[in-house]
Amino acid sequence: MSIHLMLYAAIVFAAVAAIGYALLSYAGALATRRRLQRATGARPYGDTGAGADWLVTLARLSGPLARLSLPAEGWENSALRRRFMHAGLRSAAAPGLYFAAKTALALALPALVWLLLAAHVRPLGLRSELLVLFAVATAGYYLPNLVLDRLVRRRQRMLFEAFPDAADLMLVCVEAGLGLDAALRRVADEIKLESLALAEELHLVNLETQAGHTRETAMRNLALRTGVDAVDAFATMMIQADRFGTSVGDSLRVFSEEMRTRRQLAAEETAARIPLKLLFPLVFFVFPAMLVVLLGPAVIQVYRVLLPALHGS
Repeated sequence: MSIHLMLYAAIVFAAVAAIGYALLSYAGALATRRRLQRATGARPYGDTGAGADWLVTLARLSGPLARLSLPAEGWENSALRRRFMHAGLRSAAAPGLYFAAKTALALALPALVWLLLAAHVRPLGLRSELLVLFAVATAGYYLPNLVLDRLVRRRQRMLFEAFPDAADLMLVCVEAGLGLDAALRRVADEIKLESLALAEELHLVNLETQAGHTRETAMRNLALRTGVDAVDAFATMMIQADRFGTSVGDSLRVFSEEMRTRRQLAAEETAARIPLKLLFPLVFFVFPAMLVVLLGPAVIQVYRVLLPALHGS
């Protein structure tokens, strides 16, 4: 392995480590700022400050990379666009950064692996190296998909866990004499301490109704933006109550009880999966360590006492 290849590998490793550290630092600072905003109530419905400007600038600079992975046409109305909505990524810079990340990872990861393979003492052969590089490029290209799916699942879980409390608050507001629009505004203001994502969605419903959309359209858009079955059921219930003139309070009471039951069943299901998840760590990590700790002194004692006696006899 030549000194030049070692130097190239070290430079690439340092660059990737620096970029990763910068991204992690920015993500940590962003999470801290969001927690402070959630606690103080400042900017509760989206970030329009320096963070958004920085993302727009980064998306503009990464435009050439994004165009290499951008589909030809029609992706704005595809399931991918809905995935962005489900993840809460409403910024215009989000699609550009997503496609730029796919291109950058598909090019950077194979280059890094090629440097590591070139620095290897025993080469793998041209065919094996091409297969490895193709596999790494494919993994890098689809890695943003996994990240997006993780963001979608996390946000949908947050919405599902906070929605029963929001339904209870809405029921209290309606029974106290507030109209549905006023109840939605009050719940959006109160629920932001527990779930900022749900507060943003309810606030968007209020904005749509104030802009002139019908309540049915606003509720259907709410279900489309979230992709959560509980929110879809709530939107359907409110549309039917508004269309047929049924009591909103009675509908909310039945719905809130059903939501609490579903949340309890989901918690019980999660608790029932814990023993299965603990099985493999216990078998492969905890139990061997316990056996070494418990039987190790006995084995050492047997080795020290019995083996000399057997050799002496």
